[in-house]
Parts: sequence; C-alpha cells; structure tokens
Amino acid sequence: MAPLTLSSPVADVDGRLARRRMGAATKGPEAWIVLRDALGVETVGDLLQHYPRRYIDRSHVDTIRGLELGRPATVIGTVRSVDRRQTRQRRSLVTVTISDGSGSLRLPFFNQPWIGRQYRAGMEVAVTGVPQRYQGRLQLGHQEIEILKGEDDLIHMARITPVHRAAEGVSPKTIRELVYVAFERLPRQPEPLPPDVVLAEGLRRWDDAIRRIHFPQDDQELAAAIERLKFDELFTLELGVGYRKQRLGAEHKTVQHDPDGPLTERLEPALPFEPTEAQRRAMSTVGTSMASPTPMNVLLQGDVGAGKTLVAVHACLVAIQSGHQAAIMAPTEVLAGQHARSVASLLSGLGGTAFSAPAGRTTPAPTDQAALFPDQQAGEPPADGGAEGPTFALLTGSVTGRERERILAGIRDGAVDLVIGTHALVQEGVAFRDLSLAVVDEQHRFGLHQRMALRSKGGGDVDVLIMTATPIPRTLALTYYGDLDVVVLDELPSGRRPIETRAARTPGERQAAEQLVRHEVATGRQAFVVCAAIDEGNRTQVKAAESEAERLRTQVFPELRVELLHGRMRPREKERVMDAFRAGEADVLISTTVIEVGVDVPNATVMLVENAERFGLAQLHQLRGRIGRAGHASTCVLFDESDEGNPEARARIDALVGTADGFALADEDLRLRGEGTLFDARQSGMPDLRLARLAEDLDLVRRARGRAFALLDDDPGLARHPDLLAELRRRFDGSIEWLFST
Repeated sequence: MAPLTLSSPVADVDGRLARRRMGAATKGPEAWIVLRDALGVETVGDLLQHYPRRYIDRSHVDTIRGLELGRPATVIGTVRSVDRRQTRQRRSLVTVTISDGSGSLRLPFFNQPWIGRQYRAGMEVAVTGVPQRYQGRLQLGHQEIEILKGEDDLIHMARITPVHRAAEGVSPKTIRELVYVAFERLPRQPEPLPPDVVLAEGLRRWDDAIRRIHFPQDDQELAAAIERLKFDELFTLELGVGYRKQRLGAEHKTVQHDPDGPLTERLEPALPFEPTEAQRRAMSTVGTSMASPTPMNVLLQGDVGAGKTLVAVHACLVAIQSGHQAAIMAPTEVLAGQHARSVASLLSGLGGTAFSAPAGRTTPAPTDQAALFPDQQAGEPPADGGAEGPTFALLTGSVTGRERERILAGIRDGAVDLVIGTHALVQEGVAFRDLSLAVVDEQHRFGLHQRMALRSKGGGDVDVLIMTATPIPRTLALTYYGDLDVVVLDELPSGRRPIETRAARTPGERQAAEQLVRHEVATGRQAFVVCAAIDEGNRTQVKAAESEAERLRTQVFPELRVELLHGRMRPREKERVMDAFRAGEADVLISTTVIEVGVDVPNATVMLVENAERFGLAQLHQLRGRIGRAGHASTCVLFDESDEGNPEARARIDALVGTADGFALADEDLRLRGEGTLFDARQSGMPDLRLARLAEDLDLVRRARGRAFALLDDDPGLARHPDLLAELRRRFDGSIEWLFST
C-alpha cells in the first residue's frame, strides 16, 4: 500500500474497514461516511486528532489461575473447545473454553449464534473482563474477546487501550483499528513548531506525541504526549491572537486624540465623589491608548460597582474634546437608560446637556430627551462658567417618530457629541458625522457582527473600549480576549461595604429571609426579589415572577408596597416601575433578570433570589451587585431548592457564599462550566480546544503565549515560518475574516 499523508481521505486508511457497511443487513452507510457526518472526521489528520476520551489499562496479562474476583483482568489463551446449544428458554448459548496452561476458563455468549462460527479449537485469543462466579463456575463479566493472529496484532488487548468517541454505526473498536492502521502506513511527520521552541520547552516530538496519545506504553508517555499536543493547541491559538493584534496595529491608523484637553481636566474637580486610584490608573491608560495612532482595543474589566462608567465617560470626553463623537452601546434598554442617567450625573458639572434640536428644526415629540433627564435642561451654562459642555442623547428601539428623527439628524450633523443606546445604534439610518470612539458594555451579550457594525459607523478605524462587569478568568483574558489590552479595576469606591451572602435551604431559613425584608423596609430600605420566569407557562417550571409577586403581595408582605418588573413589559411601563422604585414609592421589586446589570438603586439592601440553583455563577454575582451600593449593610439570600443529586448547583451557590471576589468566582465558573459556555467565546472567531482546558492549564497558556509573541516579535509577518501561517489559516477556518480581514 502507498504511504498516507495527513490530508489523505480517511477512506484510504484501510479499504476493508472503510468500505464496511454499518447497519442491519449491510444496508447502512459506509463507515467513512459515518465518520464524516457524525464525527467530522474526513482526513487522516482529522482521524489522528480525534483523541481518545478515556483509556482502559489492559497492559498487564493475567493467568487464569491468578484471577481475582471483581478485579478487571486480561487473559491470553488458546481455544480448547466451542460448544453450541439452546437453553431451556430456547435461547442460543455458545460457550468458548480457553486455556493458558495454568487453568481453563469458560466464556458464555447468549443469543450470539455467529460466535460459534468465528472461533475454533487451536485459535489464540485475548479476552478482558471482570472475574465473577456463576453457578459455582468462574466467568468473566462484560467480556471482550479478540482473535490474535500474531504478536503485532494486539490492537485492543495487552496494552493501554484507547477508547475514542464513537457514533451509531462506528464503534470505538473500529476507530481504534483505523487509527492503528493509519499509523502503520503514515511516514514519520515533520516537526510543525520551530525547533528552538520545542527544545526550550522540553517537549516531545510531535510525531511521537500524536502516536503515543493513542497508544501509550505507560502513564508517563501519555502525560508527555498530552502536554505536547496541548501546547501546540495553545501556541497556535496565541499565535493567531498575536498575529491579529499585530496586523491591526501595523495596518490601521486612527485618530490621535488629546487626552489632556479642557473637558477631561475639568471632569475630576466637578465630580461629587473622589475617584479611586484604580479608576485614575484606568483613565490614564485609556487616554494614553487613545493618543496613539494605532487603533485602541481595550477590555476594561472590573467587579460589580468598581466604577467602570466613570472610565468610559472620561474616554468619551477625550474623543469629544478632540473634535469627534463617541457612542456607548448596552445590551438592554434598562442598562442603556441607566448609563444615560449616569452620564447625565457625571457631566452635570461640565454643563453637559440632553440633546435638544435648535428651534425650527423639528417639533419635539412629547417624550423628548429633556423629559428623560429633567435635571439636564438644554442650554444651561456649565456650573463652573467654563466652555459649553457636551451634548448627549439616548437612542433605543422605543425612541420613535419625530423624537427619533431629530436625534438621528443631530448624530448625523454632529450636534450630538455622545450617543447612548442599544443595538439600535447599529441599525440602518444611524449615521455619525465623525465617530472616533465606540464603548461596548457587557460585550458578551452582543454578536460579533453587531460589534463590528458599531465600529464601521465611524467610517474608518475607531478606538474601541469594551467593558464587562463579569470578571474574566485569567486564562480567557490571555486567549479568547488576548488580542485586547486588558485594564482591570481592582478597587471598589470608598463606602462600599461587603455584602453578606447566605444560602437558604429550609423553611426556617426562608422565613428568616422574609423577616429580614420586613426589618429593612421598616428602617427605610428596599428589597429585590428575583425570579427566573415570567409566567406559569414558562418551560423552566420555576417560580414565576407574576405568581410570586401576587403571593408576596397578598400572603407574605400584605403591609408592604410590592411592584413587578419583567422583560415582556413595554419600555414605558418598565421605566415607570423603575422610576417608582428609585423614588422609594415601592418597598419590594419582584423582577426577572432584567435587573441583572445596570440597575442602580442605592437604597436597596436586600436581594432574594428564588431558585438560585437555576442561575449561573456569574449571573448570581451580577444580581448580588445590585445591592450594597450606598454604604448600607446589605444581604443577599439565595434560595436553593436543588437536591444532593445536583452537586454543581450546590457548588455554585457555596462558592458565592464563600467569597465576594468576582475574579475568584470567574475562575471557579470556568472550572465548573468550561470555556465553551462562557462569554460566548465560540463566536469570537477562535478555534475550539480539543485537549487544553483553560481552567487547568494556566501555566501552559502563559508558556505558549510567551513563545508565540516572542516569535512574532522576531518575524512579524511569519515570512520565515510559512508553515505556521498556513496552520493559522487552517485552524481559524470559518473565521478567516476575524484573523486576516481588516
């Protein structure tokens, strides 16, 4: 047979196996079709990277006389007899008796009459199973038997045996045989990594590692093979991240903003509070990045309440004082509205005003921006008598009619300096005169195309500031977000007190939590109650917000003022409910997770979460961050109705009770859930990891990143490493525009 290559079709590995038909009466599809359609295995390279999911240690061969009941064993012997008969229940029974010189062993096969035709006296076989006694005789439970044709035919026995993920029609045994034959026909493969990297990292050769991960001789060989192949995955990932970052920096130029203009100089003195040192560092870092001709791509991450909005507003002022526009995009109308209020408050000392069209341009709709921001009247002079302040506007899906048209006109002609909005900002009809900064909040809630669409509104390259109140695990920050410069707010503003967190799992603990609400309301405070569903028809079958509101209103807190908020309410009604709660006109707000981010009610000191076992760890941490925002002692109670059969849910809740450190919780969330489900990492343009686990491989990530970035520093365009560039294109297939487009 001709040698194989990694690009050879898997059907070429072994004609007999590849043409084997799968299914009853040999009418099913051929094995290679099942491999392609069910497992994504089309080439020899795909087959070899279809790594085993577990291993069975059959490397030790036992004697029949030495078998121990209950201990898995492997025996090699010679067939002495094959007996065929029917049981009293008219079941077919074939008994194969083998001997190895130390004793004999009977192997019964029920309802498998073809076994009698496969085995005959004199054959050498290997059999594995668990020794047990049946009617006084020694047998092997869960037995597997293989005919041995020679010493080199021990594919499945007398070794550490790989078990690959299979599919209906292709068994692990068939895949194992294909891999074994592929290695027999595959010549020694060249080293894909630069030799100096392999040597410096003390790695095994790739060819040796790919063979040993399937058929290791011992645990040490397996561990070394896994480390090498994990390193390759992470090295290629980091090389792609670094290549993109370097390419964007080299080929794109953007506005060189002035970070020390009049607006930023007046911002801090006009604030009603003292910024933290972490905020000052972040503002300085972001300002310096915006002054560079290279497009800024900064990820600003900070725990709940760390003060990211101030950093974002400072960045917007850098853009505005440089003669350009800025935009802040949030995932929900509730969060966009909260940002707009925060902007109004922070800019009040600078004379910042809600946008109002000049007289005669249009007639404002009844719900104009000035009505949304009653404290920010258009035309007010700056409090310090300085230059005119920036104008801002809120643009969401609920802003319609003439109001929408006049805001769009103001954005188009530059009368609006700062626009806060939802995905409405990226819709057709929204055109900026000169957008130079895009701020994206809670970016994992947006699709890649939405983020790119906002950038494109600038008509060229714009600076991008991405914010998240969901702390990102260190390994994710180095990989999936590794093309971004990370700025961390690791300090909470003064006056923030730790939030006491409790798990409530008994009726007594629930009653204590309800009594806590009454006590806090009696002292003038307010409380949130969060439910996961809106109505009883919700498929999650958890307590519904509407029924829970009614229960609390009539049975638990009849003396309190209870309001309801959920995502299906009309925007105006949502706004009415939130305004009433902020104003203290309601004592308890029953809500779905619409309040997860962006809701700021400093007077709220209690958070009750129904069915907390149904929420993710990051989501629970976000919900907890809605309280304790004004220096008052605050308590979060997590009602846990999980049972002992749901250890992951209990682990999440116990982790939240144990720490308020969002970064520690992020690492724990990664460990519990895996990287594929966090932050929608898959849509960021990255290839999947087959072996590496970011929750476990931080040291390997750092090593791979260091080597990859050092290589790019030495060879920026990978001109001297064309094979690595080709591997990038292969690994990032399907997301080429993310890696190579500009």
